[in-house]
Parts: sequence; C-alpha cells; structure tokens
Amino acid sequence: MELRPFLCMSSWLLSLATASHTPLLSPRDTNTTVPAPIVFPPSQQFEGNDGPWSTFTLRLGTPQQDVNVMVSTASYQTWAVVPQGCTSDDPSNCADLRGGEFKYNDSTTWVQNNVTENGTFTLGLELNLGYGEDANGLYGYDTVALSWLGSGGPSLPQQIVAGIATPNFYFGLFGLNPRPTNFTNYQHPVSSFLSNLKAENMIPSLSWSYTAGNQYRLNKVLGSLTLGGYDSARFVPNDVTFDFDAQDIRDLSVDISSINYTENSKSTTLMSSSISAYLDSTIPWIYLPLSVCQKFESAFGLEYDNLTQSYLVNDTLHQKLQADNASVTFTLRNPAQPSGSVDITLPYSAFDLVAEYPLSPNGSLNYFPLARATNDTQYTLGRTFFQEAYISADYERRTFTVSQCDWSPNSQSQTILPISSLTSPSPTPSSSPTTHKTPPGAIAGGVIGGLALLSLSLFFLYRKVLKKSKNRAELDNDGEQRPELAEGKDGAAHEIDSKGFYGAEVEGEGKRRGHELEGGRGRGHELEGGAGAMPEMPAREAVVAELP
Repeated sequence: MELRPFLCMSSWLLSLATASHTPLLSPRDTNTTVPAPIVFPPSQQFEGNDGPWSTFTLRLGTPQQDVNVMVSTASYQTWAVVPQGCTSDDPSNCADLRGGEFKYNDSTTWVQNNVTENGTFTLGLELNLGYGEDANGLYGYDTVALSWLGSGGPSLPQQIVAGIATPNFYFGLFGLNPRPTNFTNYQHPVSSFLSNLKAENMIPSLSWSYTAGNQYRLNKVLGSLTLGGYDSARFVPNDVTFDFDAQDIRDLSVDISSINYTENSKSTTLMSSSISAYLDSTIPWIYLPLSVCQKFESAFGLEYDNLTQSYLVNDTLHQKLQADNASVTFTLRNPAQPSGSVDITLPYSAFDLVAEYPLSPNGSLNYFPLARATNDTQYTLGRTFFQEAYISADYERRTFTVSQCDWSPNSQSQTILPISSLTSPSPTPSSSPTTHKTPPGAIAGGVIGGLALLSLSLFFLYRKVLKKSKNRAELDNDGEQRPELAEGKDGAAHEIDSKGFYGAEVEGEGKRRGHELEGGRGRGHELEGGAGAMPEMPAREAVVAELP
C-alpha cells in the first residue's frame, strides 16, 4: 500500500449588493456596469478519500451532468473523472466515491482536442511532489457551469475540460489560477475559465477568495468560494499583503517565519528559521523540512510509517490527541513588510483526517497530513491549512492576503464585496466601510444599507445591457480550431425562494445520473496513450506536454 505520501510521498448568489457600500454613480458613469462577484456555493457534501472535504458541483456538457470537484488554487483547468477512472477492480460505487463521472461521449457539445491523435496530454500538476509523473488526461472543450442543475449558476461554452482516470487525483478539480494553457506552443494560449468570466464581464476583476471549510467547527462549516470578490464576514482582517512570487508556478508563496505548538497554555517552538512555502489547496498535505517534521513527531507523539511514507494514527494515539486538543500556529511574513506578520492557528482537529479507499484498501485509517519534503521546492501548505485560513488573490495587482478564519456566530452570514479591476473605472464610494476591513490590495467600493434597492436596479440594468460575447476562434500550428465562444450564459434573473436560493426550473432530471462501471479497458485507471514529458514552464504561461 502506498499513500502519496500515501502515494510515495449558501445558496447560489450573484451578490445584489455590489460592494461593502454601494457607489453613487455620476451621470457620466451611468453607461458603465460593473458586475457583482460570483458566489460559487458548495455542494453541501463532505467527500474525498483523504479528508473528507467540502466539495463544489460543476455542470458539464449537454445535457448537463453534475460532478463534484475539489477547488485547486494551483490548477488553471477544469478536471472531471471519466468512466475509465473506475474499473471492475473498484467498488461498485466507485463513480460516486469520486464525485461522479463525466460521460463525455454523452455530451453533444464535447469537442476533443485533436492536437494529439487521441486528445491525451500529461496533466502536469504537482510534478514537484511526484503526483503527475505518469498521470494524463483526455482534453477537449465543453460547456462548464457552476453549481447544480437548476441553480441558475453562470455557464460558459467551449471551456477546457480534462477527463482524468488516474487515482493520484481521486477527485476532479476546479482550477482558480487564470494562467492560459498551451497545447502546442506559446503562440496560441487557451484562456482559463476565470479569465473567460472576466472577459465576458461576468465578474468585476481577475480575483478570487477561498477557504476550504471543515467538519469540526459550528456543526460543520462548508467551503466558501467567491470569484471577483471576497466575503468579509469569513475572516479576521490584518494589515499584511503578500506579493506574488517571481515564479508564476509558485505565485502564492509565503514566508513561514515560525511554527509553534501549544497545549494547555504551554508553547513549544517547532520551527524558528524562515522558509518559503506554497499555498496549494489541490492536496491535503503540509510539506515541511525533515527537521521540522521530527519536531512535530515529538510534540504529537507521531510515528513515521516507512511503508506508506505517512504519519498514521492508531486508535490509542487518536484518542489522546483528541483529548489534548493542542494547536499549531504558523506565523507568516512578507519579506517586503518585515514589521508585519499574520498568525494562522490550526487546532488538532484540522490535522485529524481519514484515509479511505484506494489510499487505504482495507478500511479507514486515521492519519496526520504532514509530509517530509525532500527539497525546498516541496514546501507546501495544502488544503489542511485552508480549513483555518481565508485566502484572497488579486491577479491584476499580483498580490494576495492570508487571514485567520472568523468563527464568531455571525461569520456564516455572507457579506460579499468586490475586488475592483485595474482595467475598468472604479466608482467613488459615498462613505467609508461599515463592515469588516477591506483586505490590503483590494480596492473595493462600499455599501450603504439604505441603497440596497439601487444595487438591485443596477443588477438588472447589467443584465439588460450586457453585450453579446465576441467570437473567439484560435488556430494552432497543427490546424486545430478552438470552438467559438457562443452566447449561452445562464444570465436570467431568478426569483429568490424562502431559503435565499435563486429559484429556476430544473433542466433534466436534477439528480446525478447513474454511473455504470466500464470494464475491458485494458490497464486500470489509465487513459490510452503513452506518458509524455513535461517541458519547463516559462513564467506566466503553462504548457501541457504532447504525448507521443
């Protein structure tokens, strides 16, 4: 058995209040409509074989198929598990265990990427951690819509979709990074979903904010994802802003200046020398230097399992750690702001995770998501960290913020605010903020509670005057044409029901379709095609390598 390390290593809302205080528009601004941020609601489920985690639902293809995915702050593509990802060797409910299958052959709008003979390319994600060394995906273009059938979530046609079968990534991913994908060379980049939302004037800026949620606070807290803005009710504000790393592949990097363990008011230093670590919600693990991992071992009584290369937790230790309820505080700094720091504290419950099939073929195993890094390129704060941290990333200003999640009783009531764009005029706010402090680097407008009706009017005005999308066909050197972006955004206004959801007629059955296992595919969990090498990624553009 290998794990990696187990592998060798509320509602759908387009916020009607467009800012923390609604801007007063002068007459010359009346023809300019700034869209509201998009709140992507979670699926209401906790899933996954290494958590479980709060997932998000995508609707793919025509007719639309629901699949649940994880949020990836590192990926710039949409991935979904395809039927080849479940074989006769897997449990009969394999498809549901993986969040549902995308049956691309059932979609009338699926267009396979024919740069290679069979549309297969290396996935090229987490190569430094050993995840994607032999993982590939079936690439094509199809409609991608946010949230479940009938939710009224926005939809974009002809977006990059990769069908995955590898168990290395057990769930599909919704990539937040706006970097483009290049299938042949750097002359014909294909835009990401986030970039296309901005290009279609569906979000105010190229930005997002995310926290993973958790099962151990407030009777379970679902994840929170806002595109083009942030939820000021979800975090404790601070004055530290981080600049993107010079290497775009590690853009969301922070300096960890210290790590401290606290139990019964007694504190122990686990790390005092500063290291640079990458924030990456794709994986659960926290990768740290060996010496630091050994300090964790002493503090928590952990034992390293050489077979799985992981920290497994037996029942006796598990009960003790739950009773001790120790916490770990990561102190983060921006080297350019030596006087400022932000503390993110994780209780033991954040590290109390469960490995399921196929990571643990013979039943559930408790594990501690700490991994020994072999070099400094592996230092990573994974999804475990995102349970207690709220991250806002602004790709136009190339800055981001990291804040401790707010667990006060009012923290689950949304206060959605926009992050303004550098490429569009920002209306002058009529007053100073009346809610939580705006994160540094985010130039947001403001809200006056008495002007909520004005916000609603602007929302419908936006829908009325929204221009039709322009055709975007691109040819690469091999003559493959990327399908044109057509109209078809689900932009209709929907009546809000008693639960605060946008009501809409359900298209189709409104339930996840049954998933039949397909046998006779040859090698299990593999797409046809050989393994391709991943070339180096120049700054600001990502390459998917062609398979031979």
